[in-house]
Amino acid sequence: MATIDLKSPRSPSKRLLLSFRIPYHTQWGQSLLVSGSEPVLGSWNVKRGLLLTPVHANNDLLWCGTLSVPVGFRCEYGYFLVDDERELLRWEGSRHTIALTSEFQEGEVVEIHDLWQTAKEALFNRSAFKDVIFHRRSNSDSYVAQNGCQNSKAALNQQGIKPLLAGTDYVYIHFRINCPKLEDGVSVIVTGSCSMLGRWEVKNGLELTCLGGSIWQADCIVNKCEFPIKYKYGKISKRGNAILEIGPNRDHTIDSILDRIPRHILASDGVFREASWRGAGIAIPMFSIRSEDDLGVGEFLDLKLLIDWAVDSGFHLIQLLPVNDTSVHGMWWDSYPYSSLSVFALHPLYLRVQALSKSFSDEIENEIIQAKSNLDLKDVDYEATMNIKISIAKKVFSVEKDAVLSSSSFQKFFSENEDWLKPYAAFCFLKEFFETSDHTQWGSFAKYSVEKLEKIVSKNRVHYDIICFHYYIQYHLHLQLSEVASYARRKGVVLKGDLPIGVDRWSVDTWVYPNLFRMNTSTGAPPDYFDKNGQNWGFPTYNWEEMSKDNYAWWRYRLSQMGKYFTAYRIDHILGFFRIWELPEHAITGLLGKFRPSIPLSQEELEKEGIWDFNRLTHPYIRKDMLEGKFGCLWTVIASTFLNEYQKLCYEFKEDCNTEKRIAAKLKSATERILWIEQENKIQNDLFDLLKNVVLIRDEEDTRKFYPRFNMEDTSSFKDLDDHSKNVLRRLYYEYYFHRQEILWRKNALKTLPALLNSSNMLACGEDLGLIPSCVHPVMQELGIIGLRIQRMPSDLGLEFGIPSKYDYMTVCAPSCHDCSTLRAWWEESEERRERYFKEIIGDDGIPPSSCVPSIAYNIIQQHFESPSMWAIFPLQDLLALKEIYTIRPAVEETINDPTNPKHYWRYRMHVSLETLLSDNELTMTIKDLVVRSGRSSP
Repeated sequence: MATIDLKSPRSPSKRLLLSFRIPYHTQWGQSLLVSGSEPVLGSWNVKRGLLLTPVHANNDLLWCGTLSVPVGFRCEYGYFLVDDERELLRWEGSRHTIALTSEFQEGEVVEIHDLWQTAKEALFNRSAFKDVIFHRRSNSDSYVAQNGCQNSKAALNQQGIKPLLAGTDYVYIHFRINCPKLEDGVSVIVTGSCSMLGRWEVKNGLELTCLGGSIWQADCIVNKCEFPIKYKYGKISKRGNAILEIGPNRDHTIDSILDRIPRHILASDGVFREASWRGAGIAIPMFSIRSEDDLGVGEFLDLKLLIDWAVDSGFHLIQLLPVNDTSVHGMWWDSYPYSSLSVFALHPLYLRVQALSKSFSDEIENEIIQAKSNLDLKDVDYEATMNIKISIAKKVFSVEKDAVLSSSSFQKFFSENEDWLKPYAAFCFLKEFFETSDHTQWGSFAKYSVEKLEKIVSKNRVHYDIICFHYYIQYHLHLQLSEVASYARRKGVVLKGDLPIGVDRWSVDTWVYPNLFRMNTSTGAPPDYFDKNGQNWGFPTYNWEEMSKDNYAWWRYRLSQMGKYFTAYRIDHILGFFRIWELPEHAITGLLGKFRPSIPLSQEELEKEGIWDFNRLTHPYIRKDMLEGKFGCLWTVIASTFLNEYQKLCYEFKEDCNTEKRIAAKLKSATERILWIEQENKIQNDLFDLLKNVVLIRDEEDTRKFYPRFNMEDTSSFKDLDDHSKNVLRRLYYEYYFHRQEILWRKNALKTLPALLNSSNMLACGEDLGLIPSCVHPVMQELGIIGLRIQRMPSDLGLEFGIPSKYDYMTVCAPSCHDCSTLRAWWEESEERRERYFKEIIGDDGIPPSSCVPSIAYNIIQQHFESPSMWAIFPLQDLLALKEIYTIRPAVEETINDPTNPKHYWRYRMHVSLETLLSDNELTMTIKDLVVRSGRSSP
């Protein structure tokens, strides 16, 4: 934000001319306007803003406009790129403010020289940088005595000139610069061609004053005869060592767009220009951490040790998977961290029970000791760990509940969080009472209301202690994670959280806010690198239309809650904010979906192309020869059980098994099951394949709309069509998936994503893997969202392996992620691929080692450290591959998730404790050397 503040008494009767001036190159049919908070600038209605006029000045295209405003005018404003109809095309990454409070003479000209503030530049005002990495621990007010620079006020006094009363031969310039990347003990100066700026002598330059945060400013008076002036900003240390910003000289002229020369130039100069900052981080699920104090799983307080190791190793960031409560089923299925029971509650799994009290009874002490021994396993035992932690916590709660619940600390926590905490506690109670999270089975409580909630959580209820226990657990989780968050900030380490794309179908959020979800649908992803059959995550899709009515309040509240603990976050499946892969609720697999929103194929459109037989195209295409090929001697049994022969040799599914869920249920309940039980999985998959043998999917809400089935050309249904139909449908397929949706998806993202970004000051990174529409990366750049690059999943067409040295700056690069195999496992998976990588990327024509030995791991990790990406973030398993002693565990056991398995058990646990890593100076120095040599910043 650029703020101009010239302080002096307000005089509302006087008016002056405020002139805007900004360089910006547009394309034909585009214009620039300024809109702001005051009615004269449209009250943020872009269509009523001040349209600027283009003026060519040397090689720049300046956009200029003038307003008459009263003295004392204050306004927040921004620049907007629009088309001829004033439809919004682009906006700045941050806002400007102006506060004119000086004594101006009637009709004076105040000229604002602005620069377009990109979202990329605004990133460094996010809390990850402002409050953590570049947090200034001392107030750098002035170093005049040490470095000899002039103080702006002192310089004015020495001339004996008062601003605005200096005569007509002078122009008053107000310099302002945003310098977010500033270390302690360093201040900012401006030096340039005129006498007030030291005539390029840095020691005589004009020192700027820090206004707080990262904004620096200074004022000076320049004689008109010295214009045009050229200048640069610089950084200067206490010892007088100075570094000027990079790039061409800045300049100011007084060739005003008005007839009168401006008396005041407000130079809003954007961001200090310097080499691109680059940092590094580590990624590890919270549950995977191992320490000497934990009970079978990583705990929030373990992060303090990980932070220490990160600092020693040169890392500025720790990335976690989601840490919200997922206790939907009460079993190991809940290990899936992306299926939230509540998007606000933290997971009790990560509670350190030893921190619940300062003193325990002998019984509890012994129980903790025994639990530590029993749970010290190779992998996480989710159910056993949850059970023992809840058991111990209940015993402590029974002793300390009165003292804790009456404490001022708890009361403060409760008052700040009761909007989500009370529904969460009530849901947990009802889930246990009815023995299911399916809130449609809760009788009179199936439909949420505030009145019912207040009865459930009433102090007069016999179960009030159960309600309070859930308050108590969340309070202690909050205390422990808050302690870690504060520790990370002090150490200069960014904690990066994870924002799941969905919530569980049977969650607190779908109970309390059913109107925000399309409960008859399911969320997933079309076929991609992770799964050639597509994915079905089971979450209901969002009702974006309903969410927009209160400006996405649920999302804004969710992000503000997350911002209490994290200073950066990963947007899971950011493509879902452009369009989501929506499946019917009765689907099990992820192939028969459609994008929402999308422009479908209409029946009229298809009929004009000569496509008429919609039943043929939308119903499963099943013939006798297919059944014989898939089921062999069992084909007649399968046909009689699941199918009807509606025409000779032609079959259709019976009504009681015409969806995937119905097929799965009938396979287990049919009396003929004994005939196929040994090959039930294969038969189920074959029946699913028959069900998916369609060309078009009919819209269930509007039967005259159709969607091309993904990869329809692979189906026998398509292959048996006539050539005309094939050619038409092939063309419409590519039109639907790769062209006609782009504008719609861009507009959709520009409505939803800004709500997230404006809800907190966290740094946003988007997981943009998979089938990427062409509109995605430009929108992410425009909004300042950092993308993700995984070397084995290149975003460039035609490449088998990404080339880290060619990655864009606005990216996070990584050799692997939680959704794929680790670096070691990937290396071992395919000999042919390993040989291609060894030759093409490493540049060695020899035979590669069969395992990912430390030298190979070092080479690959070094590529990522040296990439231009803003962040290089490494799964901790990949870093352990740098040292042979840590590679004794089979590589396949280090995989966190298998995206092809919807019931995967998320239980990977490090085989090395954090205490061991902290004592391993050799590994620490190897990594720190990679950080330093690559030019990346370190704490």
